[in-house]
Amino acid sequence: MRDGTPLTGDFGQRLRHLRTRAGLSQEALSHAAGVSVRALADMERGRTRGPQRRTVQVLAEALGLDDAEAADLEKSAAVGRPRPRTADGPAGPGTLALPRDIKDFTARGPALAGLLELARDTGPDRPGVSVVAGQPGLGKTAFAVHAAHRLAPHFPDGQFALDLHGMDPEPTTPRDALARLLGALGVADAAIPAGTDDRAGLWRSMTGDRRMLLLLDNAVDESQVGPLLPGAGPALTIVTSRHSLAGLESVHRTDLALLRREEAVELLTRIIGPERVRAEAQAARDLADLCGHLPLAVRIAGQRLLSRPHERLSKLVARLAAEGRRLDGLQAGSLRVRAAFALSYRQLPTDIRTFLRRAALAAGADFSPETGALLAGLSYDDAVACAEELTDAGLLQSDAGAERYRFHDLLRLYAAEQVAIEDGPEIRDAALDRTTRWMLRRATAAALHFDVEHEGSPPGGAYDGDPDPDGAPAGREESRAWLEAERAQWLAALRRAHDTGRHQQVLDAAQAMHWFSDLNQHWEQWVEVFQRSADSARLLGSRRDEAIHLNYLAWSYNMCVHDPHSALTSADAALAAARDCGDGLQEGWALGYGAGALHRQGLVPEAQARLRAGADCLASQKSAQARLAELTILNSLGTLLRQAGQPVEALETHRRSERICRAGIPGRTDELIALYHAVARQQIGNDLAALERWSEAEPPLRQALAAFETAQMPAWAGPARLDLGHVLSAMGHPEARATLLAARDDLTGLRSPRQAEAAAALSALDGATATR
Repeated sequence: MRDGTPLTGDFGQRLRHLRTRAGLSQEALSHAAGVSVRALADMERGRTRGPQRRTVQVLAEALGLDDAEAADLEKSAAVGRPRPRTADGPAGPGTLALPRDIKDFTARGPALAGLLELARDTGPDRPGVSVVAGQPGLGKTAFAVHAAHRLAPHFPDGQFALDLHGMDPEPTTPRDALARLLGALGVADAAIPAGTDDRAGLWRSMTGDRRMLLLLDNAVDESQVGPLLPGAGPALTIVTSRHSLAGLESVHRTDLALLRREEAVELLTRIIGPERVRAEAQAARDLADLCGHLPLAVRIAGQRLLSRPHERLSKLVARLAAEGRRLDGLQAGSLRVRAAFALSYRQLPTDIRTFLRRAALAAGADFSPETGALLAGLSYDDAVACAEELTDAGLLQSDAGAERYRFHDLLRLYAAEQVAIEDGPEIRDAALDRTTRWMLRRATAAALHFDVEHEGSPPGGAYDGDPDPDGAPAGREESRAWLEAERAQWLAALRRAHDTGRHQQVLDAAQAMHWFSDLNQHWEQWVEVFQRSADSARLLGSRRDEAIHLNYLAWSYNMCVHDPHSALTSADAALAAARDCGDGLQEGWALGYGAGALHRQGLVPEAQARLRAGADCLASQKSAQARLAELTILNSLGTLLRQAGQPVEALETHRRSERICRAGIPGRTDELIALYHAVARQQIGNDLAALERWSEAEPPLRQALAAFETAQMPAWAGPARLDLGHVLSAMGHPEARATLLAARDDLTGLRSPRQAEAAAALSALDGATATR
């Protein structure tokens, strides 16, 4: 013996002696070697008699053995290992060896940590199983192989990998897979049972006490995987699949997400080298984005660049920026993103293939089952079933809180290609037209819940109600939620209706949106909505409708995108159209919107003149609509007077607005008049603040804010809160800071120009407090 070390072939006895000689506990040796305590205990007890060579090497290094002692330890381990296959003998470990690890593997730290924790938790009565599922291109196999190599020291009884060919036309059967697994454990061909159940039973009996790692790659479904799982013992099985395998019970699930942008750039760096990435850092980030942070796509881009060492990254970025060429650009040798998607697509049933490719026609980042049903020509329930199956297949991602679905950008491009190949332009256009008609009718019906003038239907037009009354949003809350969720879809429908000549439908939808737009002034899309509706009115030859929608357009330029020059152009065009058709109401509105644009350009006297002319014009009109317009003009005029240093006249003007509100307007609801009254109160409070009558200013501002919050009008409540904060700050009120802080957050979320004013007021208050 050497230093008292036993020369027997008992590996466990030798290991225990060497650990004791080194003065190490099992825990200390575990930490030094990266081998779990449970695995060490099994070795020393003799339950694991022949650990793999790599495990022995890390143990020898941790124990500080010299070359001779390390060789002796390896020799004793080799005695306990099954014999390799001979011409007539059994199959030994290694016939299903792990594939080569990828040296440039990047990221996935949390997922690897989860598998390591699972490996440590396996035991005689706790075999571990982890399912790694997800969409094509996420790098499931690369992750599983890398994890298996990292975990190998924890599984000294062997590591085996078997490709189940789940994406092939004929995947590996459980019977054939079991034959290969049993052969890898040393069972001779003649000793392998004929039936699947018998093979599974033998497999479970042989793996029951082995601390082994099994990688089952590319599984097709639960029925293929189930018979291959060890029934007991300390084994760990990693299963990869493009399907979720939701039917497998008591399994750990490893969710691989898309890479973060910085991780995608890191992977690119490891493939092509840091010098090229540093030289074109922005191009590298753009390339990661164009690859959708999908590991396969990033790898393909990197391999392509690696094979072309003198090609600039910006050249590939320019090629991939064209959507029609992006999938063509993402190929390098046999690696092709399109081919990865095609494998999954070809396996789908016909109706689900149809749903997937037609759903790619939906507008926006995600889509609802309603949209998918319309595009595919399916019922709602069938569309939900298709979407859920595609989610299980890793081809769609479902929203965590709503019944909505999204594509990866590259998969959407692939699906859209299939529309062109399998459907053609006629079927595609029919699907889009069907969706357009339905979406605009639903959007019009939903928006009319906010229309206080026309009681559920736009004036004139050809609108014929919601396309599905039983499933329509009920009330304002549901209507608001639908309009917000489907904003991209109904806006795309409006575009298509305009471009295909359905101008009356465009007018009806935009008219219905008028009041709803006031609640969402921060949506820049209103410019496009009312630009298209004004254009549709012109093409229909209606000067009155043109005046109405040009006024809406002027409002959207003023309030939504803060472009006073375009607002003035639209208001002047509306004024001309209103005078052409003799519409005094629209003339008054046009004068008011034009005044707002002039004011924003610093032309205060001109703005005041237009407001006075607008108020005079509207005062001569007898309709309820004219009274509401007059209130708006008077409030704007009073505000302008205050800002021009005339707070007394401003207060008189706003008091006039308040008197109109208190008198009431026939045919208009108390709820509507209350909103106009709230605006007047807000301005009265500001007038009083300008006169430094702080205690008088506070009550009307609080009343205005409460009214806007009750009406759920954040675009109006934010500025009112800021006005109140100014007054409270001047008073030294204890609520001042909280009010200004809330106002700043509200206005920032609304992208309001007044957010800087709120931040400055908050900073001034904090500065004053600090110097006291």
